[in-house]
Amino acid sequence: MKLSIGIVGLPNVGKSTLFKILTKQEVNIANYPFATIDPNVGVVVVPDERLEKLAKLSNSKKVIPAVVEFYDIAGLVKGAYKGEGLGNQFLSHIREVDAIVEVIRVFESAEIIHVEEKINPLRDLEIINTELILKDLETVEKRIDKLEGEARTGDKQKQKDLETVKKICDALNKNTLAINLDDEILSQSVVKEMNLLTAKRQIYLLNGKENDVSDELKNKIKELNADYVIADLALSDNVNILVEKAYEILGLISFFTTGEDETRAWTIKKGTKAPQAAGEIHSDFEKKFIRAEVINWQKLLEAHSAGSGQAGPWAQAKQKGWLRLEGKDYIVIDGDVMVIRHG
Repeated sequence: MKLSIGIVGLPNVGKSTLFKILTKQEVNIANYPFATIDPNVGVVVVPDERLEKLAKLSNSKKVIPAVVEFYDIAGLVKGAYKGEGLGNQFLSHIREVDAIVEVIRVFESAEIIHVEEKINPLRDLEIINTELILKDLETVEKRIDKLEGEARTGDKQKQKDLETVKKICDALNKNTLAINLDDEILSQSVVKEMNLLTAKRQIYLLNGKENDVSDELKNKIKELNADYVIADLALSDNVNILVEKAYEILGLISFFTTGEDETRAWTIKKGTKAPQAAGEIHSDFEKKFIRAEVINWQKLLEAHSAGSGQAGPWAQAKQKGWLRLEGKDYIVIDGDVMVIRHG
């Protein structure tokens, strides 16, 4: 599966700096609002030492890591949802992402201007979330108008959908992020179709040092059922922790395929069964799935280091009885190395 993350925040909080660090791309970083006019899109490799070790084991010609797409849009300001400061036209660019990173400036600097003049992380957090909520309200109200007409025909499913969307509308009007509603509501197809911005998991990147972050800010993020990482973007050239945090909050894991041609990491949801995992490799593998040969990546390395003769690592693992044959109900575990048997 493709993992994508949108980067949002007020102007001059470090969004473009973060994007540059993540993607190693040169982007326009300037000390004025709206330096990012067009959304920047970058592909970031997911760091994983397991992949390199497996590739070395198999003497693979190619190594293909999992990747994350990052979308950096123009800085948001008050009124962005209705077009203020360019933000509105770019919110649509992050409709399809899996999660949102909100960059919040916590560092003090007289040299870098702040669009709201003073540093106040809690206020900035509220501004961004309010803009996301207002943009979602726009989407929800349009859907309600359409559903009211459809429900009047007597369509029971449309009537049920209308009730569901009205519940979301009420929550948004009370300044509640959609992600904090019941799973029963969020799982409805009518909700998923709307791709609400506030229904996406959030990570707050607090740009500054640990001692710049107040307990009040940490508690507020906790109240929102979100998570955060602290990184001083002026100094940091390694924010792998952000990618790791995204995997954590989205419940993602990696499994591997390895051989002479290539070693590759595949991203799946925790709890995915073997046939669906095989479908990530090729759709036919899911349809024609028979069984999977499975071994933990460390056990495969161990089998090779403890083996003897010319037998390859898979043969050595099989000799030791460490290679398992799993069926359609097997739930893939993070770090599994798999060979798919299919018709």
